[in-house]
Amino acid sequence: MDLRKLKTLIDLVSESGISELEVSEGEDKVKIVNARHSGSVTNTPAAMPMNTMVIPAPIQQEIPTASTSAAAPEVSSAPEGFVQKSPMVGTFYRSPNPEAPAFVNVGDTVTVGQTLCIIEAMKLLNEIESEKAGVIKQILCENGQGVEFDQPLFIIA
Repeated sequence: MDLRKLKTLIDLVSESGISELEVSEGEDKVKIVNARHSGSVTNTPAAMPMNTMVIPAPIQQEIPTASTSAAAPEVSSAPEGFVQKSPMVGTFYRSPNPEAPAFVNVGDTVTVGQTLCIIEAMKLLNEIESEKAGVIKQILCENGQGVEFDQPLFIIA
């Protein structure tokens, strides 16, 4: 296996959030472990059972109080309109390349299926299309920013 391919695999593991990758090519075999992600995955299951066993009674008592007190501020500060969310983890780009104009700007009218942005995931450029027709009220991400699955990207009214 050549050095360029090995470097590409290492970059893939570090950028994608994969905790472990094993590749066999002929007689060559490579296993890449992302220690940062493998440690967090190990800790999460251990913490979850403790929370599940300890918290049930207090949650039942606190939920009515927390939801009634938190519901009023959320309603008043919640943006009006449809929230277009990210369908994947990746890097948000407003235009197809740095020299090109943005796909959409605040105030633009969009139709269903119109490209709003690109999310780069694992070296693939994925066009994100509008799920609803309307006017772009707010763009919630900066160009080049990393986004998570289900993270709000645009508000369309």
